[in-house]
Amino acid sequence: MSLIKSISGIRGTIGGKTGENLTPLDTVKFAAAYGTWLKNSLDKENLKVVVGRDARISGKMIQELTMNTLTGLGIDVIDLGLSTTPTVEIAVPLEKADGGIILTASHNPKEWNALKLLNSKGEFLDGEEGAKILSIAEAEDFNFTEVDELGEIIFKENYMDVHINEVLKLNLVEVDKIKKAGFKVVVDGVNSTGGIVIPALLKKLGVEVVELYCEPNGHFPHNPEPLKEHLQDISDLVVKEKADMGLVVDPDVDRLAIIDENGQMFGEEYTLVACADYVLSKTPGDTVSNLSSSRALSDVTKKHNGKYLASAVGEVNVVKLMKDSNAIIGGEGNGGIIYPESHYGRDSLVGVALFLSLLAERKQKVSELRKEYPAYFMSKNKIQLTPDLDVDGILKAVEQRHRDEQVSTVDGVKIDFPENWVHLRKSNTEPIIRIYTEAKSQQEADDLARKMIAEIKSIIA
Repeated sequence: MSLIKSISGIRGTIGGKTGENLTPLDTVKFAAAYGTWLKNSLDKENLKVVVGRDARISGKMIQELTMNTLTGLGIDVIDLGLSTTPTVEIAVPLEKADGGIILTASHNPKEWNALKLLNSKGEFLDGEEGAKILSIAEAEDFNFTEVDELGEIIFKENYMDVHINEVLKLNLVEVDKIKKAGFKVVVDGVNSTGGIVIPALLKKLGVEVVELYCEPNGHFPHNPEPLKEHLQDISDLVVKEKADMGLVVDPDVDRLAIIDENGQMFGEEYTLVACADYVLSKTPGDTVSNLSSSRALSDVTKKHNGKYLASAVGEVNVVKLMKDSNAIIGGEGNGGIIYPESHYGRDSLVGVALFLSLLAERKQKVSELRKEYPAYFMSKNKIQLTPDLDVDGILKAVEQRHRDEQVSTVDGVKIDFPENWVHLRKSNTEPIIRIYTEAKSQQEADDLARKMIAEIKSIIA
């Protein structure tokens, strides 16, 4: 069992001892720290926070604790109930709220939950803001309000419908073309809120929907991370139903994976590539993803005469670079689409609408579309080190050895070779170096990873 405190929030397993797991006391302490930070940083009265949750079994308990803690600080709460991460993100500015809390552990198993924290723009907090909240929580420096000044909880249902309508209003979402295409789509909602909102969006787009694991009961039928090894059921059902594609989201609906008509993975990395291809074809501009994402996005961006930029890993870093460069689309290679025309957050609803618009316009099968993009293969490994080793020194030595190549040290060390790349990142919590590689075949990617592991071992020796 575990409790992980970070600048982006608090994440842990339900039950167990206080301070070691996400217990009710830990939930209250962290919610109080966030509310206290808001009160300290915003010189105003009548603060308001939006709160929503995915369908995890522990979600209702954690949400009640969170909301009542905020009201105890004199903060009003907009309760969205069952929701999604991007829904809460768009609700914060729409409700003119001062912040937001999403109760979800994203792709982690059902025993996990988390409080993810947003600012008044509906965007994740940056490192400095998160550090202040951790400091307040550590000091337990709270000042709760008197009885006559308690906040109130206002329940607003159907906000996912508001979210759907916001997506349908986007200029590049071709509602009529999608309706005319007559798509049939299988949806795996991993028994969370994606099972509500994705079918509802598709039906508004005139799509025939086959639902799989769309009951929002929090009992995940498979590992909720939308990776190939967890998605055999939907792959089989797409073929059985003769569907045009399958769509898979994680429990909080910020990651989108696509299955083609043959039951094969389109590739999580290529969700962003395809959506960017469509957006760039209509509105030329620049793109951003993190350093561990596929080179295919860079290739597609260059095809449209745009500039590709890479950020450090982490959504907040991608968003910052997108803003700094005025990028028109970006995201992460885990199927996360960030489209500023909508909002600065990963959003599977936006991804679905843009992808279907592309497919309807080109009148292609999903497998045909996939063949149009460069074929890259990734390998993800790690090397365990002893605690006494200087990880930063090891990475610096790797950087020096490859100084004649294109090297980035924005986040660890990334070496771009002409035909492939390797990205080395250290863990913040344990003596590990994570090794990501990408090449034009799986064999090449695996070989490059083995070569880098051998190189690191030679440096240590």
